[in-house]
Amino acid sequence: MHYRRLGASGLQLSALSFGTWMTFGRQVGRGQARDLVAAAWDHGINFFDNAEAYAQGEAERVMGDVIADLRLPRDGYCVSSKVFFGDVDEPRPTQRGLSRKHVVDACHAALKRLRVDYLDLYYCHRPDPDTPVGETVAAMDLLVRQGKVLYWGTSEWPEALIREAARFARANHLAAPVVEQPQYNLLHRERVELEYAPLYSELGLGTTIWSPLASGLLTGKYADGVHREGRLAQPDAGWLQRLVVGQGEERRLERAQRFVAVAAGLGHKPAPLAIAWCLRNPHVSSVILGASGTAQLIENLSALELAGQLDESSWRQLEVAAAP
Repeated sequence: MHYRRLGASGLQLSALSFGTWMTFGRQVGRGQARDLVAAAWDHGINFFDNAEAYAQGEAERVMGDVIADLRLPRDGYCVSSKVFFGDVDEPRPTQRGLSRKHVVDACHAALKRLRVDYLDLYYCHRPDPDTPVGETVAAMDLLVRQGKVLYWGTSEWPEALIREAARFARANHLAAPVVEQPQYNLLHRERVELEYAPLYSELGLGTTIWSPLASGLLTGKYADGVHREGRLAQPDAGWLQRLVVGQGEERRLERAQRFVAVAAGLGHKPAPLAIAWCLRNPHVSSVILGASGTAQLIENLSALELAGQLDESSWRQLEVAAAP
């Protein structure tokens, strides 16, 4: 495993990490979850990504149970949670968002579910138009000062709002955001490569990116459409299908198939190749992997070696194939 600093911070995360979105508490049972976390740990992964909204908190409960069962040393791994959506079907006003109340309540709930005394990373899962940015920053600072959170950041926030949060924090001597968790893959590049570009040097921002395989599109398994297998085929994933496949001119399925064809021509499986492409970006602190089985996880871990094997011409072929 390779390890990278989280932006300008001193925290070193495994270049490949493991997340529970759409799997733990839904697609994956506890026994299988234990095998996945054990395999990840055995291969050097030290960051496990979670959120209050994943399976309405059940994903964090499973993760907490598994880590306790495996008796992983607390100083050897990092866990995260995210706050915004809440952990119930129809949250009341104080059960969602980024108010001081929900930020603090959700942190306490995540600590209990994950069975830890502190969160290494705590993300604001989306922007909250109903809460002043300063209130959220102050709430995060409170949790940092209490020792319940070590580092905090954002997920899918616009560049201007991240800058505003950092400016408020520094003006008031509060803990500033150090990490953003955006989607990043060969089909979805603009935010990481263009919008956030000034923030890497100005704020020392790190990124822990999600969906390196575009929810499976870049594996080629949806070549004939969305059927019964994979996360896009889950009964409540209609919104995800629309988000991932895109509309009209985006033609993401077609672009993904072109990528898969070029990968085959280069003699490599498309999934680890797509993950390896993400690793080549120096502003990516960690690539979050999702998996429903250990064989899938171990295959995707081969991306570490693959990232340094191809020449620039080959990477360029892949980028051209996946371009709009």
